[in-house]
Amino acid sequence: MNEKKITSLGDPAEVPENMTEEEEREFWDTHGVTEEFLDKAGPVLEGMLPPARPRTRPIAVRFDDDTLERLRFLANKKHKGYQTLLKEFITERLYEEEKREGII
Repeated sequence: MNEKKITSLGDPAEVPENMTEEEEREFWDTHGVTEEFLDKAGPVLEGMLPPARPRTRPIAVRFDDDTLERLRFLANKKHKGYQTLLKEFITERLYEEEKREGII
């Protein structure tokens, strides 16, 4: 079995900032927090937590390599995950098309 080695973090300052969603996922797959980390982080106050995300459904969409590379590059410049950026593009375009068609 190929188990990942978990690195224990003792201080919130050890967590890198400005990670993409993918980088965060990879980071937390290999890192855990200690009691010392939790003590230094302090209590989570009301309003400090991000709002819950709506449930999403995974789908398969195929892109050519050039388009995917451009999407990832732009998402990286905006400090976002490429899938997040893609969802934003689709939501914005849907809104524009619905307005044009008089749906909204």
